[in-house]
Parts: sequence; C-alpha cells; structure tokens
Amino acid sequence: MTAAVRLDPTVLREYDIRGIIGKTLTAEHYEAIGRAFGTGMIREGGRAVAVGYDGRLTSPELEQALVAGLASTGLLVHRIGLGPSPMLYFAVHKLDADGGMMITGSHNPAEYNGIKMSRRGRPFFGDDIRGLGAAVEQDDYVSGQGQVKDSPVSEAYVERLCTGMSEGRPLRVAWDPGNGAAGDVLKALCARLPGEHVLINEAIDGTFPAHHPDPTVEENLVQLQAEVARHGCDLGIAFDGDGDRIGVIDDRGRVLWGDQLLVLLAGPVLEELPGATIIADVKSSQVFFDEIRRMGGKPLMSRTGHSPIKKLMAETGAPLAGEMSGHVFFAHRYYGYDDALYAAVRLLALVAAGDRSLAALRDSLPVMVNTPELRIDCPEERKFKVIEDVRARLAGVAGIAVNDVDGVRVTGADGWWLLRASNTQPVLVGRCEAADAAGLKRLQEDLDRQLRLSGLEPPRYAGGH
Repeated sequence: MTAAVRLDPTVLREYDIRGIIGKTLTAEHYEAIGRAFGTGMIREGGRAVAVGYDGRLTSPELEQALVAGLASTGLLVHRIGLGPSPMLYFAVHKLDADGGMMITGSHNPAEYNGIKMSRRGRPFFGDDIRGLGAAVEQDDYVSGQGQVKDSPVSEAYVERLCTGMSEGRPLRVAWDPGNGAAGDVLKALCARLPGEHVLINEAIDGTFPAHHPDPTVEENLVQLQAEVARHGCDLGIAFDGDGDRIGVIDDRGRVLWGDQLLVLLAGPVLEELPGATIIADVKSSQVFFDEIRRMGGKPLMSRTGHSPIKKLMAETGAPLAGEMSGHVFFAHRYYGYDDALYAAVRLLALVAAGDRSLAALRDSLPVMVNTPELRIDCPEERKFKVIEDVRARLAGVAGIAVNDVDGVRVTGADGWWLLRASNTQPVLVGRCEAADAAGLKRLQEDLDRQLRLSGLEPPRYAGGH
C-alpha cells in the first residue's frame, strides 16, 4: 500500500468491527486490518492465526483480503473456511493458534459484514479495537513471508459438540438456523444426535430469504413455532446469522428468553459444582438471581456484551454465563466462549435426562411481568452523560438500591428498572420488571420521570415476557 487507509469511525464497535460493505467497509480495509492485527500479533510473539467466515455474499472476497493482510506480516494463517463463529473459536483451540478472526455480520442485515477477534486467549474489544483502528491509520506494519494453510475443522468441531449429549429419552426437535452460517454444521450434528430432527432454512444463503437471522425477535421465530406444532416436537431451536446466539421454543410454542434458559442450564452445573458462580448480564430478570441463589449458586451481574462476560468468567472461574440476547458461555466441560450449538446440545441433554417437558420446566420458574428491551433515541455525544446525571439524581434516595455495573439498575419495593447506554448505537436501553402490573406501571413512571428530567422522550411500552 502506498498510502495509509482510513477507517470510518462508525465501524470500530465496542466488541467487533461492523459496517456496510462498499460504503463504510471494503476489501481494502480488510487487508489493512489484517496487516494491523498481524503486526500486533508478531510484536507480541505470536506465530499463527485462524480465520473463518460466515455465509454472507461478501464474505469470501473479504476473507481473501484479510488473509493476504495477515500473511504479509509473516504469520501462519489457518483458513478454516465457511462456518459459524464458535467453530472459529474452536479452531483457535484445536490448531493452537495465537489469535482468531471471524468475518461475520452476525445478525445484521445482509448488506453488513464485520470481524470478531480474539488474541492470546482473550477477547479483543474496547481499547484493543480502537488501537487497531489507530494502527491502520498510522500505516505502521511489519513485513514477513507468511504461510497460508487450509485447515478444515468442521468434523472435529461436530465431534466435540456431540460430547455435550448424554443418555436419555429420545426427543423430536425442530431447528432453524435462519439460512445462516451454522447450516452445514447443524446438518452434520443432527445426523449424529439421537432422536428425530426437523430442519428448516438450513441452506446457507447470505440473502436470508426466510427471515432476518435474529432469534431474539419473536417474529423471526414464527416459522419455527409452526414446525414445533406441526410435528409435535419437544422443543424448537433457532440460531442467529453466525451461530453464537440461541433462541428456544418450548413444546407449547412459547419463547424461552435468555435468562430463563440460563436458569435451566445452570441446574445440572450447580449439582456438579455446588456454590459455583453463574453470570448473567444486567438486563436479566431478578428471577435469574433469585433462582441461582436458591439452587446454591452465586449469581453475579455483569455488563452487557460477550467480551466483558468472557473476561469476567476468566477472572471469577465461573463455569456458566449468559445474556438476554441469547449468548450462552459454557466453561463447564467446554472452552468458555459463546457457542449456541453447544448450548443447544446441553439443553437437549437436560430435557432428555428428565421426565418433564421443556414447558413444564419453564412453568416451574416464578412469573414476573416486565417490558421488552426499550430503546430511547439519544445523541451519541449525550448518552453517557445522561446516565451520569440519572445516577447523580438517584444518589442518596431512600428506599432504592442502585447498581451501576452497566448504566443504572434501580431496585425498589416494586421491582427494578434499568437504563444503560448502548455501546453500538445512539440510543439508551431500558427495561422494567415487577411482580404485578400495578408495580410495573409505577416503575415505568419512575423511568419516564428520569428521562424527562434529562430532556428525553419516554418510550412507548408494549408487552414483555
């Protein structure tokens, strides 16, 4: 390259790189990012990196550019090919690589793409990504004679996933990978799992013809719900575009949200590891924290985001963690990263091992009333200041407890409400939860009052779970 490449600042997200291909991100950017990432690895003594890509139409070309940039620094580049993000994370372990780069737009619309990264066994986020952007602009790269090697791991990955299964009654399961990158691996996995399996939208197609590949949005689960009903399935499982987030439908067609799923998955873990720490993000229901404590575990509240959760797991030795968004992290008998396929297998093992349906397991949890995730428009330059102002106004207020691990989570007699700044968009994110509708209304009024005091328009409320 003869001149430094400039990156649009909007592509440098808190947890990954993400942008619109042809507008804010190009193949030239990918090559420069490869050079900058590779340079950092070489200077830290690294020697090998694994690279994978998802099923988006732009991913193969971008993978070539990224690999070229990495190899130009002298690294050994393992190309694992097309597959879900957790297969790339697995490849880093399997191939003993010093870093990993996954080309993926995750659950974003088809015109997006990006990169998720890890280095030296830890997530690459926050200041790491900002530093990477600065390195690209400085055009300060090392040069070397790298090596590029095709290193497929899909068979080994499927075999590893199967170790999460155990003996039990046969299940009938419906699956919807949403035409995302998990499709081929899922077909191979289902061929090895016991029971009957119904697959829809399993063909990898970067145009996502069936529906948007985000299993946290109920309208994207309608097809799966229909398949569960049609075939009398014990449960339905959906994945996002790159296979690191899970959506679950019970045998009555109801959605299990991320915090509910985590409580169920925690049961067998705490039986084996009594007193263990189980982590959930700040948006999770109070039911999670109460139930983990009831089962003898130590619930721990984390910032939202897969990177800070992985970091907190490493610091605390927690065997299990999760987010409302459907990321589930198993360090118990696994590697500690978010793998929706492995979480699915562990869920199947849980249901198959007992005589209760998934619906019955869900109904055993206490019922709360809550809002869905609320999104309040707020200028980028103001959103963190608003949180500071709300926190200051609540300081010393009687009858409430304020947790500031990520924004403000305010707990009082009626329940709790949350307000935090999005790390990726010019919005504030809110949520309220109470034991009954009257309490929920009072919490919403408290949240609305704080927003108005900061000059913001409160959100419109709809049904939660």
